[in-house]
Amino acid sequence: HVQLVESGGGSALAGGSVRLSCAASGYTFNTYSWFRQAPGQEREGVAAIDTGDGSTYYLNSVEGRFTISHDNAKNTLYLQMNSLKPEDTAIYYCAAVDRPWRPPSLRDYDYTVWGQGTQVTVS
Repeated sequence: HVQLVESGGGSALAGGSVRLSCAASGYTFNTYSWFRQAPGQEREGVAAIDTGDGSTYYLNSVEGRFTISHDNAKNTLYLQMNSLKPEDTAIYYCAAVDRPWRPPSLRDYDYTVWGQGTQVTVS
């Protein structure tokens, strides 16, 4: 049974940092990503990574502040979020798909497996 489980969400002050984790069980995928959804807004892709070549892709508004990474040995995805802003407040989801994208996709319909989400609140 394939499952993605997020952890690490919580509250932070503006300018602070939060690190999210997403543990994948049952399978190792080609491409992982982080999405977020704020109240009343559509879900948007934040960052994606291709585990084959390590290439990454970011939403413009987070580039330089967020870093996506994947630990192959632990099969765990991470999102290091620095210089947080109140507009980063959202539920964050990890997602996975078993195909490579060039560049890694930030389109939610490209992903087949999703985690349950973790809340990040920045004040």
